[in-house]
Amino acid sequence: MRVLTGIQPSGDLHIGNYFGSIKQMVEAQKTSQTFAFIANYHAMTSVTDGAKLSELTMQCATDFLALGIDPDKSTFWVQSDVKEVLELYWILSSFTPMGLLERAHSYKDKTARGIASNHSLFSYPVLMAADILLFGSEIVPVGKDQIQHVEIARDIAIKFNNQYGDILTMPEFRVQEEVQTVPGIDGQKMSKSYGNIVNIFGEEKKQLKTIKKIVTQNVAMEEPKEYENCNVYNMAKLFLEGDNLIELQERYKRGGEGHGHFKIYLGEVMWEYFKEFREKREYYEKNQDEVREILNLGANKAREIALSTIEKIRSATGIKY
Repeated sequence: MRVLTGIQPSGDLHIGNYFGSIKQMVEAQKTSQTFAFIANYHAMTSVTDGAKLSELTMQCATDFLALGIDPDKSTFWVQSDVKEVLELYWILSSFTPMGLLERAHSYKDKTARGIASNHSLFSYPVLMAADILLFGSEIVPVGKDQIQHVEIARDIAIKFNNQYGDILTMPEFRVQEEVQTVPGIDGQKMSKSYGNIVNIFGEEKKQLKTIKKIVTQNVAMEEPKEYENCNVYNMAKLFLEGDNLIELQERYKRGGEGHGHFKIYLGEVMWEYFKEFREKREYYEKNQDEVREILNLGANKAREIALSTIEKIRSATGIKY
Protein backbone atom coordinates (compact mmCIF):
# COMPACT_ATOMS: atom_id res chain seq x y z
CA MET A 1 0.00 0.00 0.00
CA ARG A 2 1.44 3.36 -1.05
CA VAL A 3 0.57 6.28 1.23
CA LEU A 4 1.51 9.86 0.33
CA THR A 5 1.30 13.24 2.02
CA GLY A 6 2.77 16.66 1.37
CA ILE A 7 2.82 19.88 3.33
CA GLN A 8 3.54 23.45 2.32
CA PRO A 9 6.54 25.21 3.91
CA SER A 10 4.53 28.42 4.20
CA GLY A 11 4.93 28.93 7.93
CA ASP A 12 5.28 27.16 11.26
CA LEU A 13 3.82 23.68 11.55
CA HIS A 14 0.73 23.63 13.74
CA ILE A 15 -1.32 21.00 15.50
CA GLY A 16 -3.75 20.83 12.58
CA ASN A 17 -0.88 19.72 10.32
CA TYR A 18 0.18 17.13 12.85
CA PHE A 19 -3.16 15.50 13.60
CA GLY A 20 -4.54 15.99 10.08
CA SER A 21 -1.76 14.20 8.20
CA ILE A 22 1.70 13.93 9.81
CA LYS A 23 0.64 11.66 12.68
CA GLN A 24 -1.14 9.37 10.20
CA MET A 25 1.98 9.19 8.04
CA VAL A 26 4.19 8.34 10.99
CA GLU A 27 1.83 5.50 11.92
CA ALA A 28 1.58 4.34 8.29
CA GLN A 29 5.37 3.86 8.18
CA LYS A 30 4.91 0.70 10.23
CA THR A 31 2.84 -1.12 7.62
CA SER A 32 2.91 0.77 4.30
CA GLN A 33 5.22 2.21 1.66
CA THR A 34 5.11 5.88 2.61
CA PHE A 35 5.97 9.04 0.67
CA ALA A 36 6.27 12.42 2.39
CA PHE A 37 7.33 15.60 0.61
CA ILE A 38 7.68 19.33 1.26
CA ALA A 39 5.43 21.11 -1.25
CA ASN A 40 7.54 24.18 -1.97
CA TYR A 41 6.03 24.75 -5.43
CA HIS A 42 2.62 24.93 -3.80
CA ALA A 43 3.95 27.34 -1.19
CA MET A 44 4.76 29.85 -3.92
CA THR A 45 1.03 30.71 -4.01
CA SER A 46 1.54 32.48 -0.68
CA VAL A 47 5.30 32.95 -0.15
CA THR A 48 6.96 35.26 -2.70
CA ASP A 49 10.18 36.03 -0.80
CA GLY A 50 12.79 33.60 -2.17
CA ALA A 51 15.08 33.68 0.86
CA LYS A 52 12.09 33.14 3.15
CA LEU A 53 10.84 30.15 1.15
CA SER A 54 14.28 28.54 1.29
CA GLU A 55 14.42 29.08 5.05
CA LEU A 56 10.91 27.72 5.57
CA THR A 57 11.69 24.64 3.47
CA MET A 58 14.56 23.67 5.74
CA GLN A 59 12.49 24.49 8.81
CA CYS A 60 9.69 22.24 7.56
CA ALA A 61 12.13 19.40 6.83
CA THR A 62 13.57 19.71 10.32
CA ASP A 63 10.09 19.66 11.83
CA PHE A 64 9.01 16.62 9.78
CA LEU A 65 12.00 14.61 10.96
CA ALA A 66 11.48 15.70 14.57
CA LEU A 67 7.83 14.61 14.44
CA GLY A 68 8.71 11.08 13.40
CA ILE A 69 9.14 10.86 9.62
CA ASP A 70 11.82 8.18 9.32
CA PRO A 71 13.95 8.41 6.13
CA ASP A 72 14.76 4.70 6.48
CA LYS A 73 11.06 3.85 6.27
CA SER A 74 9.67 6.70 4.15
CA THR A 75 10.71 8.38 0.92
CA PHE A 76 11.15 11.98 2.08
CA TRP A 77 12.06 14.82 -0.30
CA VAL A 78 11.44 18.39 -1.43
CA GLN A 79 8.90 18.71 -4.25
CA SER A 80 11.10 20.88 -6.49
CA ASP A 81 13.89 18.28 -6.48
CA VAL A 82 11.75 15.96 -8.62
CA LYS A 83 11.04 18.07 -11.72
CA GLU A 84 8.92 15.34 -13.32
CA VAL A 85 6.02 16.59 -11.23
CA LEU A 86 5.88 19.76 -13.33
CA GLU A 87 5.90 17.76 -16.55
CA LEU A 88 2.98 15.67 -15.34
CA TYR A 89 1.23 18.82 -14.11
CA TRP A 90 1.25 20.21 -17.65
CA ILE A 91 0.12 16.93 -19.22
CA LEU A 92 -2.73 16.56 -16.73
CA SER A 93 -3.81 20.14 -17.44
CA SER A 94 -4.97 18.91 -20.83
CA PHE A 95 -7.38 16.54 -19.07
CA THR A 96 -8.72 19.05 -16.56
CA PRO A 97 -12.02 20.78 -17.40
CA MET A 98 -12.14 24.45 -16.38
CA GLY A 99 -15.43 23.82 -14.59
CA LEU A 100 -13.75 21.27 -12.34
CA LEU A 101 -11.31 23.89 -11.07
CA GLU A 102 -13.93 26.61 -10.88
CA ARG A 103 -15.84 24.44 -8.41
CA ALA A 104 -12.83 23.97 -6.12
CA HIS A 105 -13.81 25.04 -2.60
CA SER A 106 -10.26 25.94 -1.55
CA TYR A 107 -9.80 28.44 -4.39
CA LYS A 108 -13.12 30.15 -3.73
CA ASP A 109 -12.49 30.23 0.01
CA LYS A 110 -9.01 31.72 -0.27
CA THR A 111 -9.96 34.42 -2.77
CA ALA A 112 -12.99 35.29 -0.62
CA ARG A 113 -10.58 35.86 2.26
CA GLY A 114 -8.54 38.32 0.21
CA ILE A 115 -5.78 36.09 -1.16
CA ALA A 116 -4.81 37.33 -4.63
CA SER A 117 -6.28 35.32 -7.49
CA ASN A 118 -3.73 34.02 -9.98
CA HIS A 119 -3.15 31.01 -12.19
CA SER A 120 -1.07 29.05 -9.69
CA LEU A 121 -3.76 29.36 -7.03
CA PHE A 122 -6.45 28.40 -9.55
CA SER A 123 -4.54 25.40 -10.93
CA TYR A 124 -3.30 24.26 -7.51
CA PRO A 125 -5.47 21.07 -7.65
CA VAL A 126 -3.81 19.98 -10.91
CA LEU A 127 -0.34 20.20 -9.38
CA MET A 128 -1.63 18.32 -6.34
CA ALA A 129 -3.04 15.67 -8.68
CA ALA A 130 0.40 15.37 -10.28
CA ASP A 131 1.98 14.95 -6.82
CA ILE A 132 -0.43 12.11 -6.05
CA LEU A 133 -0.52 10.34 -9.41
CA LEU A 134 3.21 10.50 -10.20
CA PHE A 135 3.99 8.07 -7.38
CA GLY A 136 1.10 5.66 -7.82
CA SER A 137 -0.35 6.73 -4.48
CA GLU A 138 -3.18 4.57 -3.21
CA ILE A 139 -3.96 6.37 0.06
CA VAL A 140 -3.71 10.12 0.73
CA PRO A 141 -4.26 11.17 4.38
CA VAL A 142 -5.97 14.58 4.39
CA GLY A 143 -8.08 16.91 6.45
CA LYS A 144 -11.73 17.38 5.54
CA ASP A 145 -10.97 20.48 3.47
CA GLN A 146 -8.62 18.55 1.17
CA ILE A 147 -11.00 15.70 0.28
CA GLN A 148 -12.17 17.52 -2.83
CA HIS A 149 -8.59 17.81 -4.14
CA VAL A 150 -8.15 14.03 -3.98
CA GLU A 151 -11.48 13.64 -5.75
CA ILE A 152 -10.26 16.05 -8.46
CA ALA A 153 -7.12 13.94 -8.86
CA ARG A 154 -9.34 10.89 -9.39
CA ASP A 155 -11.47 12.71 -11.97
CA ILE A 156 -8.38 13.76 -13.92
CA ALA A 157 -6.86 10.27 -13.72
CA ILE A 158 -10.08 8.71 -15.04
CA LYS A 159 -10.10 11.03 -18.06
CA PHE A 160 -6.42 10.31 -18.73
CA ASN A 161 -6.83 6.55 -18.40
CA ASN A 162 -9.90 6.59 -20.64
CA GLN A 163 -7.67 8.07 -23.32
CA TYR A 164 -4.45 6.09 -22.84
CA GLY A 165 -5.24 2.99 -20.78
CA ASP A 166 -4.83 2.14 -17.09
CA ILE A 167 -1.56 3.94 -16.45
CA LEU A 168 -2.50 6.08 -13.44
CA THR A 169 -3.47 4.55 -10.08
CA MET A 170 -6.78 5.67 -8.55
CA PRO A 171 -6.05 7.29 -5.17
CA GLU A 172 -8.34 7.21 -2.13
CA PHE A 173 -8.44 9.84 0.60
CA ARG A 174 -8.18 8.85 4.24
CA VAL A 175 -9.66 11.08 6.91
CA GLN A 176 -9.62 10.31 10.62
CA GLU A 177 -13.12 11.31 11.70
CA GLU A 178 -12.06 12.63 15.09
CA VAL A 179 -9.52 15.04 13.56
CA GLN A 180 -11.03 15.73 10.14
CA THR A 181 -11.17 19.45 10.98
CA VAL A 182 -8.90 20.73 13.75
CA PRO A 183 -10.26 24.06 15.07
CA GLY A 184 -8.12 27.18 15.12
CA ILE A 185 -8.12 29.78 17.88
CA ASP A 186 -11.16 31.43 16.26
CA GLY A 187 -13.11 28.17 15.98
CA GLN A 188 -12.70 27.96 12.22
CA LYS A 189 -10.50 25.33 10.53
CA MET A 190 -6.89 25.82 11.68
CA SER A 191 -4.83 27.21 8.80
CA LYS A 192 -1.65 29.21 8.30
CA SER A 193 -3.51 31.15 5.60
CA TYR A 194 -6.05 32.34 8.18
CA GLY A 195 -3.55 33.14 10.92
CA ASN A 196 -5.46 31.12 13.55
CA ILE A 197 -2.89 28.45 14.33
CA VAL A 198 -1.28 27.03 17.47
CA ASN A 199 2.34 26.17 16.68
CA ILE A 200 3.88 22.84 17.58
CA PHE A 201 7.35 24.23 18.22
CA GLY A 202 8.47 27.49 19.80
CA GLU A 203 8.72 29.08 23.21
CA GLU A 204 6.38 27.86 25.91
CA LYS A 205 5.30 31.38 26.93
CA LYS A 206 4.47 32.35 23.33
CA GLN A 207 2.51 29.15 22.85
CA LEU A 208 0.48 29.79 25.99
CA LYS A 209 -0.10 33.40 24.90
CA THR A 210 -1.61 32.10 21.66
CA ILE A 211 -3.74 29.54 23.50
CA LYS A 212 -5.13 32.28 25.73
CA LYS A 213 -6.51 33.96 22.58
CA ILE A 214 -8.78 30.99 21.80
CA VAL A 215 -12.34 32.21 21.40
CA THR A 216 -14.68 30.92 24.12
CA GLN A 217 -18.19 31.64 25.40
CA ASN A 218 -18.72 34.19 28.13
CA VAL A 219 -19.88 32.08 31.08
CA ALA A 220 -19.56 32.91 34.78
CA MET A 221 -16.83 30.96 36.55
CA GLU A 222 -19.14 29.21 38.99
CA GLU A 223 -21.49 28.03 36.24
CA PRO A 224 -21.20 24.61 34.51
CA LYS A 225 -19.90 24.85 30.94
CA GLU A 226 -20.57 23.00 27.73
CA TYR A 227 -17.53 21.15 26.46
CA GLU A 228 -18.89 19.76 23.18
CA ASN A 229 -18.69 23.06 21.30
CA CYS A 230 -15.81 24.60 23.26
CA ASN A 231 -12.77 25.37 21.09
CA VAL A 232 -10.41 24.73 24.00
CA TYR A 233 -11.92 21.30 24.70
CA ASN A 234 -11.91 20.36 21.03
CA MET A 235 -8.17 21.02 20.89
CA ALA A 236 -7.46 19.34 24.21
CA LYS A 237 -9.28 16.13 23.27
CA LEU A 238 -6.73 15.56 20.49
CA PHE A 239 -4.12 14.96 23.18
CA LEU A 240 -6.23 13.07 25.71
CA GLU A 241 -7.92 9.69 25.97
CA GLY A 242 -9.62 7.47 28.53
CA ASP A 243 -9.86 8.71 32.11
CA ASN A 244 -7.99 11.95 31.36
CA LEU A 245 -10.58 12.97 28.77
CA ILE A 246 -13.48 12.00 31.04
CA GLU A 247 -11.97 14.01 33.90
CA LEU A 248 -11.75 17.12 31.69
CA GLN A 249 -15.41 16.71 30.74
CA GLU A 250 -16.33 16.46 34.44
CA ARG A 251 -14.43 19.67 35.18
CA TYR A 252 -16.52 21.46 32.57
CA LYS A 253 -19.76 20.08 33.99
CA ARG A 254 -18.89 20.84 37.64
CA GLY A 255 -18.36 24.55 37.20
CA GLY A 256 -16.08 26.53 39.48
CA GLU A 257 -13.45 27.01 36.79
CA GLY A 258 -13.28 29.54 33.99
CA HIS A 259 -12.23 28.96 30.41
CA GLY A 260 -8.90 30.52 31.36
CA HIS A 261 -8.19 27.51 33.59
CA PHE A 262 -8.90 25.15 30.72
CA LYS A 263 -6.60 27.15 28.44
CA ILE A 264 -3.74 26.83 30.92
CA TYR A 265 -4.44 23.09 31.17
CA LEU A 266 -4.39 22.78 27.36
CA GLY A 267 -1.02 24.54 27.29
CA GLU A 268 0.41 22.12 29.86
CA VAL A 269 -0.91 19.06 28.01
CA MET A 270 0.45 20.24 24.67
CA TRP A 271 3.85 21.13 26.07
CA GLU A 272 4.23 17.68 27.63
CA TYR A 273 2.93 15.86 24.54
CA PHE A 274 5.56 17.37 22.24
CA LYS A 275 8.45 17.16 24.73
CA GLU A 276 10.33 14.31 22.99
CA PHE A 277 9.70 15.89 19.58
CA ARG A 278 11.30 19.16 20.77
CA GLU A 279 14.39 17.29 21.94
CA LYS A 280 14.67 15.52 18.58
CA ARG A 281 14.22 18.81 16.76
CA GLU A 282 17.10 20.38 18.67
CA TYR A 283 19.36 17.67 17.26
CA TYR A 284 18.32 18.25 13.65
CA GLU A 285 18.46 22.02 14.11
CA LYS A 286 22.13 21.66 15.03
CA ASN A 287 22.81 19.24 12.15
CA GLN A 288 21.31 20.89 9.07
CA ASP A 289 23.82 19.25 6.72
CA GLU A 290 22.43 15.90 7.80
CA VAL A 291 18.92 17.13 7.00
CA ARG A 292 20.06 18.19 3.51
CA GLU A 293 21.65 14.80 2.92
CA ILE A 294 18.45 13.04 3.98
CA LEU A 295 16.47 15.20 1.54
CA ASN A 296 18.95 14.53 -1.26
CA LEU A 297 18.79 10.77 -0.77
CA GLY A 298 15.01 10.94 -0.60
CA ALA A 299 14.84 12.93 -3.84
CA ASN A 300 16.94 10.29 -5.58
CA LYS A 301 14.56 7.55 -4.42
CA ALA A 302 11.51 9.59 -5.41
CA ARG A 303 12.97 10.40 -8.83
CA GLU A 304 13.47 6.71 -9.65
CA ILE A 305 9.80 6.01 -8.99
CA ALA A 306 8.69 9.17 -10.79
CA LEU A 307 10.70 8.27 -13.90
CA SER A 308 9.05 4.87 -14.07
CA THR A 309 5.62 6.56 -14.22
CA ILE A 310 6.56 9.45 -16.48
CA GLU A 311 8.23 7.21 -19.07
CA LYS A 312 4.95 5.32 -19.51
CA ILE A 313 3.12 8.62 -19.84
CA ARG A 314 5.61 10.02 -22.36
CA SER A 315 5.24 6.94 -24.52
CA ALA A 316 1.44 6.91 -24.30
CA THR A 317 1.04 10.61 -25.06
CA GLY A 318 3.63 10.74 -27.83
CA ILE A 319 5.97 13.05 -25.93
CA LYS A 320 8.61 10.33 -26.35
CA TYR A 321 9.24 9.66 -30.05
